[in-house]
Amino acid sequence: MVDLSNEIADLWSALGAPGAVRPRVVQIVAARRGEGTSTIARELALYASRRAMRSVWLIDLDVFAGAQYAAISAGAERYGQLGPAVSASPDGSMFFALRPQAIGAGQSPMADAKYLSAHKVGDARWWVTRFRSENLRPGQNLHVIRDPKYWSSLREHADLIIVDCPSIDRSKSALTLARNMDQTVIVLAADEAEVMPPLSLRDALSEEGANIAGLFFNRVGEPRRGRSASVAL
Repeated sequence: MVDLSNEIADLWSALGAPGAVRPRVVQIVAARRGEGTSTIARELALYASRRAMRSVWLIDLDVFAGAQYAAISAGAERYGQLGPAVSASPDGSMFFALRPQAIGAGQSPMADAKYLSAHKVGDARWWVTRFRSENLRPGQNLHVIRDPKYWSSLREHADLIIVDCPSIDRSKSALTLARNMDQTVIVLAADEAEVMPPLSLRDALSEEGANIAGLFFNRVGEPRRGRSASVAL
């Protein structure tokens, strides 16, 4: 595994530490799949919780894949053991809606918040989400929604909320949530020859009201060199 500690420290510094008054929601996204957004989001959560001593929530927006939960579970030696499932919503709100609603016990509609759990990671103050796909019913569809209530509620319980978004070529979720995010970081792999996709993504996000914090240039080189980060769009 490549050690990104120095690069993530640079990214943390460039983003600026969360203020004492208002916690921050940071969205990580790329124009195309395979740029490394999930790794960067996960390592930023690790850094913020252990080195910067912040309380962190890592929201995996690629809900059906569940890659963050799986990666942390497989990397328990690095990240820590995952704790039992708890509610991922402090007030019952959610950033998505499932339609049609399932009917639960007592013939009541099953709340959207019942489909997302959170798991504490090791001894640090950070949690990762997992979509409970086992609760899905045939024919249900998930839609990410613009309502800011969930994010406002979660800010009361964490210093930093990191949102790992699917690439824009797979999902428009990053655009839907853009206005609810405090900062958006666009990830670009060094071997990506085309500059237009990330520039187009930047423009599309800006049109949706995103605050573009910058670009994380993800360079894979010799193992000792790892990857480098910069925030400059």
